[in-house]
Amino acid sequence: MEKRRLGRTGLSIAPLVFGGNVFGWTADEKTSFALLDGFFDAGFNAVDTADVYSSWVPGNKGGESETIIGKWLKRSGRARDEAVIVTKVGSELGPDRKGLSRRWIMQAVEDSLRRLQTDHIDLYLSHWPDPETPYEETLAAYDALLAEGKVRAIGASNLDATQLRDALDVSAMEGLPRYAVLQPEYNLYDRASFDGPLRELCIAEEIGVITYFSLARGFLSGKYRSHIDLEGSARGGGVEKYLDGRGMRILGVLDEIAEETGAKQAEIALAWIIARKGVTAPIASATNLDQLASLVRSAELKLSDEAIGRLNDVSE
Repeated sequence: MEKRRLGRTGLSIAPLVFGGNVFGWTADEKTSFALLDGFFDAGFNAVDTADVYSSWVPGNKGGESETIIGKWLKRSGRARDEAVIVTKVGSELGPDRKGLSRRWIMQAVEDSLRRLQTDHIDLYLSHWPDPETPYEETLAAYDALLAEGKVRAIGASNLDATQLRDALDVSAMEGLPRYAVLQPEYNLYDRASFDGPLRELCIAEEIGVITYFSLARGFLSGKYRSHIDLEGSARGGGVEKYLDGRGMRILGVLDEIAEETGAKQAEIALAWIIARKGVTAPIASATNLDQLASLVRSAELKLSDEAIGRLNDVSE
């Protein structure tokens, strides 16, 4: 599968990243192993996780996703350089286990390396802005990890254009490594925070972009069309906000293109992001092999300019 250059990181990834937030949540260890095997066998090479995944599950404490990925890496027998592992630091794991201070980053990275059973993380992201820690402190910590070889590249998630610009300026002024990748929320419904100044900045600065909630928490799959459809769903609470007029109009155009192409709505929604200028790859997850096969098809789907135009218009 054709790989895309991930900004200036030196890394190249396939045009879709597997979302590891499901590991230890809606996918148990055995299922997670099968999904990862299938994903990599199909020619993809990147998986996204975070130290906090999946702490929201009763009985979990965080790190479950990384642990499963680490076990899979060891069991799979694949060469380490075949996999691009993305993980994050900064979300709260406890009262003194959060944020982007040097103290916490240095501890958290060792915890992640241990769970992942590897000597390096390919891409390490600041999960959330930390207003209590100066960029200088955070970037200096990453500088040390890069020098030690424990991290190959760094990036950030959930920064707006002003925050990213400020971080890049600090890197330039202080001679510190810069954020080379951004991970924003972005999909056909949630476009406002990335489209515009932030997207333009990423293009101008050659920053790799990996989008999350690329299917709007599953809404863009088309299976949630009423509040009744949300009952019993693990993702139901996060999908409810999309059940409005705009959401239904977007689903309507996805339905039309699905009828015309034979592709599924989720495949079309992901293909739209893959074709979007400024985006390296969307993140998407699967919890069974049928869903995984759909992810594979989305990366192979080439939408017509006319179809992309309709999606652009309905989602503006």
